[in-house]
Amino acid sequence: MNKKRKMQEVQFRTVEELLDFLPDDQLAITDILRDLVLTTIPDVTEHLAYNVPYYKRFSNICFIWPGAVPWGKQTQPGVRFGFTKGYLLDDQMGYLDRGTRKQVFWRDFFTMDDINHDLLSLYLTMAVEIDQVSTRKKA
Repeated sequence: MNKKRKMQEVQFRTVEELLDFLPDDQLAITDILRDLVLTTIPDVTEHLAYNVPYYKRFSNICFIWPGAVPWGKQTQPGVRFGFTKGYLLDDQMGYLDRGTRKQVFWRDFFTMDDINHDLLSLYLTMAVEIDQVSTRKKA
């Protein structure tokens, strides 16, 4: 058994397998968040990384981590929506959490009512702009 496999007891081959695995409450939140990402960023690509959905254009922009998907041996309640370059987002209102992380910022959702669609869409739009600018700088 390889090291990555030891960290996570489950291994999904597709996003659909992941969705089938989720409890109903986390599935409902995940579905709303996926729809928000796919609507806000129509040219985004969805792929699995670390066993959860990540979204990218030129580089990874954000991810959805349902708490039922273990990291290590721990699961969490709710669903985490994270920005891979959250430290570059203008978050003066403190909407996102960062814990002790230096780059990845996130927001945890425990009910569908917790999701502020307009605000999260604004953060997604900022993240897309950062992705675009970062790509231009590399060229």
